Amino acid sequence: MSSPVMPNLPVDPKPLESADLAYENSEFLNSPDARMLRIMAEYYEPMSRFRRERIQDTVVFFGSARFHAMDVASHELELLENTGSVQRAPADEQPARGDEAEPTELKRNRAIAAVEMARYYEDARKLARLMTEWTKKLPGRRHRFVITSGGGPGIMEAANRGAYEAGGKTIGLNIKLPFEQMPNPYITPALNLNFHYFFMRKYWFAYLAKALVVFPGGFGTLDEMFELLTLDQTHKLAKEITIVIYGTDYWKNVINLEMLAEKGAIAVKDLELFQFADTPEQAFAILKDGLTKNHLGGVEPTGVADVPDEPEASAQEILGPDIAKTRS
Repeated sequence: MSSPVMPNLPVDPKPLESADLAYENSEFLNSPDARMLRIMAEYYEPMSRFRRERIQDTVVFFGSARFHAMDVASHELELLENTGSVQRAPADEQPARGDEAEPTELKRNRAIAAVEMARYYEDARKLARLMTEWTKKLPGRRHRFVITSGGGPGIMEAANRGAYEAGGKTIGLNIKLPFEQMPNPYITPALNLNFHYFFMRKYWFAYLAKALVVFPGGFGTLDEMFELLTLDQTHKLAKEITIVIYGTDYWKNVINLEMLAEKGAIAVKDLELFQFADTPEQAFAILKDGLTKNHLGGVEPTGVADVPDEPEASAQEILGPDIAKTRS
């Protein structure tokens, strides 16, 4: 019986370098095989941050990323090609400027819309400030009803900005896109999160939210609004959520929710899942009433919040010495 043919192997093979640890192997972690690990990371890592920053629940602001503050819109507004991108839309779609001799009808309409949408930016900013000034007075060991946005520009920036100006913590749940979307500068740094998976980002929007404010926006805003409306309609949320749709004229021109009830596509009582508001003060009153009734025992506490300044204990610190620390 003939012996098997052996390949020409080196007599003295070179020593191997140490292999990467599995959780340090970027090629593996970014491969399809590790998808479940990435999904789990987008659950556990935000949860760890929220615990450490003592976040109990949130008020979520949705709205367009494409519009700016009034002072910016008046001087240098540029519509974007994609939501949150840095690339401008074509010149013929930009609003008319003062130095143009004969602007087109589209440009004139864009200029009018730019001022209108800038007003919504300022309203979102004021509402977030009013909410944060109120929530900072709520006693407890955790931060209540923290203003949360998608982390980008436009209405998202306005919401984070208002909370920042009131001296409160504020959350940004950004999304990694094929085109650039940078976090706005008003997010609390420890609460600046970035997601790969839209569904994990939506999970964190819904999971902590006790209220939702929907400002004028496009596809993304519609998607996020109906996601939470559906969860509320089907009783998949284990809590009461107050939903405010901001800008009656805008939204009633975009969608006819009453017709859905008239045609039997939704129940008439489903129209009670949300309320319309047109001023920051009106929206604030709705939110405060709903949050107080549903989540503060019906009585608005008075005084000054006593949330500790130091981070809340980690799982290691809570569970004690029975769990050994991981060596670096």
